[in-house]
Amino acid sequence: MTTSRFKFNAHEFAGAFGDLGTLLPFVIGFIAVCGLDAAALFISLGICNLLCGLLFRVPIPLQPMKLIAVVAIAGQWTPAMLYACGIATGIIWTILGLSRTMTVLGRYTPVPVINGIQAALGILLGYKAYELIQTQWFLAILSILIIMACSRSRRVPAALMLMLLAAVVIWLKKDISLNIQPHFSLPKLPHIAFDQTWEVMLQAGFAQIPLTAANAIIATAALARSYWPESPVTEKKLALSIGLFNLAAPLSGGMPLCHGAGGLAAQHTFGARTCGAKIIEGTIMLAIGLFLAGSIASLLTAFPEAILGAMLLVVAFELIKPAGAIRTRPDLVLLTITLLPALLFNMAAGFLLGIGWHYTRKKLSKLTLEKNP
Repeated sequence: MTTSRFKFNAHEFAGAFGDLGTLLPFVIGFIAVCGLDAAALFISLGICNLLCGLLFRVPIPLQPMKLIAVVAIAGQWTPAMLYACGIATGIIWTILGLSRTMTVLGRYTPVPVINGIQAALGILLGYKAYELIQTQWFLAILSILIIMACSRSRRVPAALMLMLLAAVVIWLKKDISLNIQPHFSLPKLPHIAFDQTWEVMLQAGFAQIPLTAANAIIATAALARSYWPESPVTEKKLALSIGLFNLAAPLSGGMPLCHGAGGLAAQHTFGARTCGAKIIEGTIMLAIGLFLAGSIASLLTAFPEAILGAMLLVVAFELIKPAGAIRTRPDLVLLTITLLPALLFNMAAGFLLGIGWHYTRKKLSKLTLEKNP
């Protein structure tokens, strides 16, 4: 097929929001917990999705950087801290994309280290999910059952069903009016906490790099080539786009962004085949940000915490699951050495200690073999 074709139909519309289950929990968390401006966030997402579709000519997804997102939500970062982390991350990825060093970084990061960081991330998210659901267990269990029931359906996204459930709960509690009132608004200029850049990068930014390299770039490029062999999607282009998007998004009040193989698979599964899906997604998000931000912000503020917790819990499980596939003793040791410091200190400490242990062990093993051939 020709990768530059645009299609606008029901399949492209469904595919455009195929990864809502990953996107919505973090969007809601950023607005409800971190205090991001809803108008700015949706306008930023809309513009970036439009540009992403035009750039790649295939439906490459844009998702939050999960490690940064989880740490930010769990630690209740301010918007200024999140913007600082996004810009610093953007600078790093722009340099990596231009210098072609990303492939080397991804190649030499051991899988157990990545899995250890993911597991730590999942545990932090799971703890936050527990805090959200502990006062509304019935609603949380109902939400989890809906997610399980919809997981086998290609026509009924779980996230949309949970949005409907949330609307019903909000209406029954009568916390706010569900009347959508269109009102044109523009976001305010964001304040960026440049003085906290090093702190937020130590907490999450540096440890996000190998995860982004492995999943958002290497795996996404390979999957895109399997779906669209003629597509212009390359590791270099993905890395550079992540850098530029993260330099621009914070300036418009947006969150740190990346691509993702899981999101690509989800959108493709639900029908996205052309960049028409990205145009649809971007247009809707831009319209929400410009005209419905006030209503959306009110709805998201009143969003039932138990439903959000259930959504976050499922994402946490998916992040922890790869660690369960590790079986060999050396890999389990490396996973543990990465996981524990990441939980006790920060993600960067876990990543550095894991990498250090791996290559120190390899060097010692090589010296042992040389002494005892």
